[in-house]
Amino acid sequence: MTVLYCFLFFPVGVVLVAVTYTIVMLRRAEAVQHTVVSRCTRGVCTSHQVGPPTVTIAQQLTLDSRELLVGSCIILVVMMGATALLGWLAADRVLRPLRVMTTTAREISERNLHERLALAGPDDELKDLGDTIDGLLARLEMAFASQRRFIANASHELRTPLMLSQTLLQVALANPAITLDSLRSTCQEVVDAGKDQAQLIDALLTLARSQRGLDHREPVDLTAVVIDALNAHGPSAAAQGLRVDAVVDDASVSGDARLIHRLVSNLVDNAIRYNITGGRVEVKLAATAAETTLTVTNTGSAVPPDQVSRLLEPFQRAAPNRTASSAGLGLGLSIVADIAKAHGAGLAVRPRPEGGLTVAVRFPADTAVPAQGRPQPARS
Repeated sequence: MTVLYCFLFFPVGVVLVAVTYTIVMLRRAEAVQHTVVSRCTRGVCTSHQVGPPTVTIAQQLTLDSRELLVGSCIILVVMMGATALLGWLAADRVLRPLRVMTTTAREISERNLHERLALAGPDDELKDLGDTIDGLLARLEMAFASQRRFIANASHELRTPLMLSQTLLQVALANPAITLDSLRSTCQEVVDAGKDQAQLIDALLTLARSQRGLDHREPVDLTAVVIDALNAHGPSAAAQGLRVDAVVDDASVSGDARLIHRLVSNLVDNAIRYNITGGRVEVKLAATAAETTLTVTNTGSAVPPDQVSRLLEPFQRAAPNRTASSAGLGLGLSIVADIAKAHGAGLAVRPRPEGGLTVAVRFPADTAVPAQGRPQPARS
């Protein structure tokens, strides 16, 4: 920056010296050559030229021009030195926050992401840059913390069915009086545990795929997807004595068909699984010119408003128990959130005062698909 200051000052100084030199010398030459002194005696005025001869005037102009040029050059050199000094001081002061930011950023790693630059001073461009980097570090800290929780929870959830299968087999092998029927029963329990583990792995793969984004887009008949999900989960709702009400408009969205199927299935399954006996599930698909909204509402236990954001994270449930059980894996809403984000859709989760949740997914508007001949959802 100091060199830049000097580079900008030097041509300006040269131009200034040249212009000043030219103007001064032109005026001095004109004044010397045309100096006339008037004398008046007894009312009669005469005039004559005063000063040295023409040769002497030229010599004087040459001497004056040299002195003016030398003095201007000396002043220019002094000003260049002063500019370099002032430029260095100004650059040092201006770049000091950048050096602080660079030093602090080099010391921050995944182990101390809680540290911030925290620049003080006026609200200028450097302060904005520091605040932007602090915001980036905050998001990185949240991402690393979420990743650590996910790895710990996934390890725990995968370890549970593995340990269960191992324990069942060890007990069966250690029993000297084992029979064929008891062995069959043990093997069936191991198979069931393997199904739970496969379900968990499939959910994790879906979660990872939705977080990676969309590889391609295709028209998806959202109305048919909702009807299929309601029909598929109809027996589960009937077993709990739930009433399922559905209002479905004709709608189509652009996206990944498998992920959208999983999103709708998770919403319906979550509404049925976390419900009360004899409760209610409401599904509404509304299409307008601006957006297509899928809303799923259920009854159930009350959810504190401050716990809603936690339910959107992997392996988080309304109940404090974190182990895998018939209540689910705790991945349903987190998969819904990531799939919605991958499709550019908005997700709103609101707890109901009387208990349960209302989950709304708003897709960008797309062309509608006619619903003639579609099967109707089963009602329970």
